[in-house]
Amino acid sequence: MIFESILIIGFAITLDLIFGDPRNKYHPTAWIGEFIGNLVPMFKNENAHLEKFGGLIIVLISTVTVGALLLLLNLKLDSIIGNEIITIIVSIIVGAILLKTTIAIRGMEKHALRVVDALENDNIDEARANLGMITKRKTKDLDKDHVLSGVLESISENTVDGITGPLFYFALFGLPGAFVYRVVNTIDSMIGYKTEMFRNLGWFGANCDNVLNYIPSRLTGLVMVLASMLLGNDWKQSYQILKKDSSKTSSPNAGYPMAALAGALDTRFQKVDHYTIGNGSIYLSIKHVRSAIVLMKVTTVLFFGIVTIPIITVLSYLGLTILA
Repeated sequence: MIFESILIIGFAITLDLIFGDPRNKYHPTAWIGEFIGNLVPMFKNENAHLEKFGGLIIVLISTVTVGALLLLLNLKLDSIIGNEIITIIVSIIVGAILLKTTIAIRGMEKHALRVVDALENDNIDEARANLGMITKRKTKDLDKDHVLSGVLESISENTVDGITGPLFYFALFGLPGAFVYRVVNTIDSMIGYKTEMFRNLGWFGANCDNVLNYIPSRLTGLVMVLASMLLGNDWKQSYQILKKDSSKTSSPNAGYPMAALAGALDTRFQKVDHYTIGNGSIYLSIKHVRSAIVLMKVTTVLFFGIVTIPIITVLSYLGLTILA
């Protein structure tokens, strides 16, 4: 079981790095998003308390449905294939393909480089529009440096949301864990806004996301410091900024990878009227984005090696079965 789970993660990361994300119509996360989108109108309510309760129901329906489908798939594979060795091989292949859909390394790289390409062509409007595809903030009035800051912050946050978070919960609970994490993360990205429309409906999902990301975000920040050391970045400053600025964001978790990245690259991230993270220059270059992408990838490999493998190993030796 240890070897099987490790292979699933290794193959999933490899598949993502090689192929990236499939088109939306073939992507389970897009299906999940469509499912959630269909639930939202059903639970909108003028009564704030009922609407908050509706948000809880959305989370429960979505997570239970996805978890049940994965458990059913696991049972079907066991019953359809009689040979134990073939069952293990098929489980590894199917598990790797499914886990791959919960992570987005190459996808984040592709989106970040689209912003870079637009800036290299001096098309600030296109760069702002491309940035708007990967961040919640308003981008239409951002200058070049704040566009680059937004890209770097998105890379750091995605390292948790789209890589280490799913891997962490896969290590604990197998595929159901990774997918439930992604469901909650998707709910937060869709309705977890403090706006009039979603303040109540998205409250429960946003708080679930905060709880689920509490440990992965902090572990990722520390692993990113180690990655910066291996890459020859300023790892000492990365650790110092992690300690000093990680609590500056409104999110209780986002600041950890952001601060570690800002320190490693000797930069400063700034969201106007919200926060400033890092002691470096706000004047950023395209080189910073490319360095951040490399740091994201090395952090992924290190997290796999020093976080997920030990968790899987310890749980297995304790006799706690991991659902692959």
